[in-house]
Amino acid sequence: MKLLRVENDRYCFQFGHREKALFEFLLRLYPVIPSAHQTLSKAAARMDENQKLLDEALAEQRKENKQHVEKLLTDPRRFKEKGAGAEMNLSAGEIEWMLQVLNDVRVGNWILLGSPEEQPHFDPKAENAPYVIAMGLASNFQMDLLDALKHNA
Repeated sequence: MKLLRVENDRYCFQFGHREKALFEFLLRLYPVIPSAHQTLSKAAARMDENQKLLDEALAEQRKENKQHVEKLLTDPRRFKEKGAGAEMNLSAGEIEWMLQVLNDVRVGNWILLGSPEEQPHFDPKAENAPYVIAMGLASNFQMDLLDALKHNA
């Protein structure tokens, strides 16, 4: 993904066909972070009631984000085919939202791997390759989006 231009708070990115397919694949993985992973502090009063409220709010947010991802990916005006790839336009707000979605994919796959840096002897195995690849791709797309925001700062 390459930033082509910024005009009136609209960022135009260029993708190759394979890169676009990987980007769409990653976004469709959302949400990845297990819902039970985000818990309140154990010191909180009324823990069960508050945890239930947190879980409900997060579930609603994930549902809205998932719908937004699908809308973005199926909007024929979002991606314009150009030669050997496609162009995608996003506002700064959409970039920030996309960074959150990609972060969920990256961190969620890290959690599914068992949070490897917390394990002193992480042994990468072939069956873990999809998680590692998803983490790396999400991280790369995040860096491209962050670089674009810095470019216009």
